Amino acid sequence: MATRLFVGNLSFTSTEGELLDLFKTAGNVVKCELIVDKFTSKSRGFAFVEMGTQEEATKAIEMFNGKDLGGRAMTVNEARPREERPGGGGGGGGRRDFGGGGRRDRDRR
Repeated sequence: MATRLFVGNLSFTSTEGELLDLFKTAGNVVKCELIVDKFTSKSRGFAFVEMGTQEEATKAIEMFNGKDLGGRAMTVNEARPREERPGGGGGGGGRRDFGGGGRRDRDRR
C-alpha cells in the first residue's frame, strides 16, 4: 500500500520534476504533488509525495529529512490525514461603525 509523505520547507523555486527525480532515488514514486497558490500558480513551499511501500517511504524520510534542497533544509515526514476545518467564512453583518455589511435597504429611509 502506498504511503503519503509531507515535504515541507521547500524553496519557492523548487519544481515538481525536481522533487520527483529526488524521491525516485529512494524507491517507486506513485504520485508527486507540489502545492501551488491558486491565484499566482507559485509554489507554497510544500508538497506531498506518495511512495509505493512503507519501506520506501521510511527510506525517503531517512534520506531527505533535513537535506538541503535549493538552500533550505527540507522537512520530510509521514503525512497526517487532513483535519476537518469548520466551514463558514465571510459573514458581513455587524454594526455600521465597525464596517459591517448590514442591510442596504435599511439605509434608504
